[in-house]
Order: sequence, then C-alpha cells, then structure tokens
Amino acid sequence: MNFRIAIIDDEPASHEVLSALASKWSGLRGHTTELERFTSAESFLFAYSAEKAYDILLLDVEMDGMSGVELAKQLRSENKIIQIIFITAYSDYISEGYEVAALHYLLKPVDECKLFQTMDRACERLKTEARVVTIKTTDETVRIPIYEIRYAEVLRNYVTVHAQADYTAKMPLTELVGSLDERFLRIGRSYVVNLGFIRRVTKTEVHLRSGETVPLPRGAYETVNRAIINMK
Repeated sequence: MNFRIAIIDDEPASHEVLSALASKWSGLRGHTTELERFTSAESFLFAYSAEKAYDILLLDVEMDGMSGVELAKQLRSENKIIQIIFITAYSDYISEGYEVAALHYLLKPVDECKLFQTMDRACERLKTEARVVTIKTTDETVRIPIYEIRYAEVLRNYVTVHAQADYTAKMPLTELVGSLDERFLRIGRSYVVNLGFIRRVTKTEVHLRSGETVPLPRGAYETVNRAIINMK
C-alpha cells in the first residue's frame, strides 16, 4: 500500500530518528511511503490546507506555538480517518489523546518495535475506515464512508441510511448489510446499528450517542450486549 506520512516535531534529532524508522518499517512491510517533515503545527496546517491527502501523523505533543494536541483537535473536527500517533517525552498528556481519538502515545526515545506495531495498527485502521457503501437514491448516487453510518432502517421496500445526512434508496436491507463490516449488528427485521455509536442499551431500546433511539425487539437485549462486549 502507499501511505503519506507527516512527521511534525520541532526537534531536528527526532526528525532523523522517526524518518529512519518510518522508512525501515515501510521497507519491511512492502509499503511505499511519502515522508514529509514539518517543524511546527502551523507549517503542517499550511501544507494540509492545500492538500489533505495525509494518512498517518507522527506528531510531537509539545512544540513552540500550537501544540500537537491543539493541532489534533483542529484536524479531528473535519477528518476522522487520519491516523494520529503522538510522540512525547512525557506521559502527562495521555488522557488528552482520547479526546482526539489518537491511535497511540509513544514515549521518547521511541522504541522501534512499538512504533512498528503502532504503524501496523494504523494501516489496518486505514483499510477499514476507507471502506464505503454506495447508495443510489432517486436523485443521486452517493458513496458513504462506513464509519459515518450510525444506523439504517427499512420501511417497506426502502432503506434509509443515517450518516452525516440521511439517504433513502429502494433496496433490501440484506443488500446493505452485505456491504457493511463487523461493526454493524442487524436488530430484528428493520434495523442495523453501528455498535460504535451505541451509548446504552435497555430492554426495549438502543440509545445512540447522537441522541437517537432504535427499538429493540423482544429477546434481542442479550444479543446486543454480547456484540458490544465482543467488539474489537
């Protein structure tokens, strides 16, 4: 696979080490990579505004000017796919990584084995998040990233997919389910739900983080709970 990797760090020595390790990793895994170095969050944002096609960030947490965490928050407001790996000399910032869905924190000096394992995970995430489903509505054909889909419901011969927007198409629910992955669970005849969006489950309803609810058929409560527990 081909990956575009940005190393964002204000320490020249870190640039050299991370560049060498990222190149070694790509060679061992048979990937082709385009490595770019930035000495500040601001310089990266300037490049990112022109072309957003970055896959993986090796991002220093503490830098002069905008911090790595601030940069990650700004990116996450519009980009849910880019894989963020924080590089830091301190463990104090780990809790902030959850807020921006960072893949991992690596402490300096970076351990080669740990970096390679984290980069491998980033690849798997990118392959998963890049998947889309194609929906043909009466007005248009749209490609919807799977990770954006909260749930889908069927009414007669029409399926409505609830994602960043709602899309309705004439198709059987089974056809849509066949295009999804293990993150999704079919609930009864009429619904399929993205397990990652579930906030809580009662005996009668599934409550999503968006505030929406999906009715739960009798006997489905344990099935949903087991699916959440077993979710990777």
